[in-house]
Amino acid sequence: MKPMILCYEKCTPCKKALKWVEESGYEVTIRPIKEKNPTAEELKQWHEKSGLPLKRFFNTSGNLYKELKLKDKLPEMSEEEQYHLLSSDGMLVKRPLLVSEGGICPGFQEEQWEKILNA
Repeated sequence: MKPMILCYEKCTPCKKALKWVEESGYEVTIRPIKEKNPTAEELKQWHEKSGLPLKRFFNTSGNLYKELKLKDKLPEMSEEEQYHLLSSDGMLVKRPLLVSEGGICPGFQEEQWEKILNA
């Protein structure tokens, strides 16, 4: 499976990540997160594979996260409720999101991405 990056075209970290991927010569599939937001099942698989806390998959600096006051609500929600919420709107998901056989990484971290893409 070719690595996939879920991103939003107007997002600065996404632009930076895509530029880095292109300059590094990696072949990836680009998936627009707003138009093709991840399903609850995909999020659950990625979360489990990542080994990261589920909170890392939330775009905590996004307007929607703040409008919905999720900082206060998330601790009270079950994982299933959080997956459902994340799948309801791609703008809630931390981006860019790298999904690959070698690992999962929400947010652009050059060293981590390199490790995953070379796995």
